[in-house]
Amino acid sequence: MPTFYELGLSDPVIKATRDMGFEETTPIQEKTIPLLMSGRDVIGQAQTGTGKTAAFGIPMVEKIKAQAENISGLVITPTRELAVQVAEEINRIGQFKSIRALPIYGGQDIDRQMRALRLRPQIIVGTPGRLMDHMRRRTIRLQQIVMVVLDEADEMLSMGFIEDIENILREVPQERQTMLFSATMPGPIQDLARRFMKNPEFVSIRSKEVTVANTEQYYVETHEKEKFDVLCRLLDIQSPALAIIFGRTKRRVDELHEALNKRGYSAEGIHGDLTQSKRDSVMRHFKGGVTEILVATDVAARGLDISGVTHVYNFDIPQDPDSYIHRIGRTGRAGNAGLAVTLVTPREIGHLRLIERLTNRKIIRKSFPTINEVVEGQKRITIDRLMQAVAEGNTLQYKELAEGLLETMDSVSLLSAALKLLTKEPDTTPVNLTEEVPSRWKKTVDDRRQQQWSPPRRKFDNNKGRRQQYGSKPKQSKKVW
Repeated sequence: MPTFYELGLSDPVIKATRDMGFEETTPIQEKTIPLLMSGRDVIGQAQTGTGKTAAFGIPMVEKIKAQAENISGLVITPTRELAVQVAEEINRIGQFKSIRALPIYGGQDIDRQMRALRLRPQIIVGTPGRLMDHMRRRTIRLQQIVMVVLDEADEMLSMGFIEDIENILREVPQERQTMLFSATMPGPIQDLARRFMKNPEFVSIRSKEVTVANTEQYYVETHEKEKFDVLCRLLDIQSPALAIIFGRTKRRVDELHEALNKRGYSAEGIHGDLTQSKRDSVMRHFKGGVTEILVATDVAARGLDISGVTHVYNFDIPQDPDSYIHRIGRTGRAGNAGLAVTLVTPREIGHLRLIERLTNRKIIRKSFPTINEVVEGQKRITIDRLMQAVAEGNTLQYKELAEGLLETMDSVSLLSAALKLLTKEPDTTPVNLTEEVPSRWKKTVDDRRQQQWSPPRRKFDNNKGRRQQYGSKPKQSKKVW
């Protein structure tokens, strides 16, 4: 892969990418950045974890002027978490060019956002509902916009934002550059692109190219009533430094993090019903290492960019392959190793096979962890902690006490007792979780393939004497999984 220097970027942007730890471009960045720098509209089909934020953030920072008096760039995202993440990354890219991005989202005090807007940020990153609120109040004007990005367009479609997006785009000047990024390309998204983009160039990064090479993946087959005990055993054996556990529903997230706390784990939950202040508190605790386990729904976790996540646990199998890719993309980042474990009930094996087929990845099966494995895992963790304490050497205040104990007891017996006291015994505190029955998957293999965008074919219109674009027709699906 080429470096950012080879793409002909300015020195301030190259310096920013170095500070951010970027070395070589990812496939989506290599293909997209030159097109955007040349002024083309671009459709990027790529999953989470491919580096798409920098793929559109770098051209925005390069092309927007720091002296601009009005808002010049607009990024529309489905969730507040993604808005914050994208704004933070654009601010890092633009730090040496004095380009600033401001996140705008619901749940935050609108007066506070108005005060921030008076500081004249060049780029706004916002969710559709709050953007339209500001437009009605005339606190955000879009008449000077030169670049627009629709990020995770398929997610905005599934959340019912498509009409809001259309209304926003109608307020933006037609003479603009438009970028659309989406993991899949369902019909409404293709129609949106045809109506609001000018001869877009299509760039696709298929699932097999998604950067999950550093993430070990396996599944454990278990019955619904046993899933929580299996999860606890895995946590005791693996002792993750930072872990995200995905649940299917808000109720599942609430019950799961409360059950984990009952058994002595440090866990908090996040989903769409939490207040913004609570969500911010949960994320601050997790990023700071105060909480070791974050339990989340797919929507709440979309866009989270947290360094150091070592383990991802799919307590409930995701409802589609794209969600699976999104989930496991939370770990194994920046060259670090990651582990993704999925708990699968017998009736969900077919869903797992579809994920394997569409991600081109075989997920290894592992057996139900036993109590003996849990105990051995905890012993190993205790020994590691003792050896770390010895290596750190801050034990002088205990040396005299240890010498006194050794005068009355042999060292082997004394160390054995210490290991016994320090080793965590498996906790079997009873918990009650409401069973979540997975909804039937309606996607077919052919349906998924239809969502892979095919560039529009051209047809000459003799009546108008110019070329027009027509989208290709989808094939008929054959088999429901």
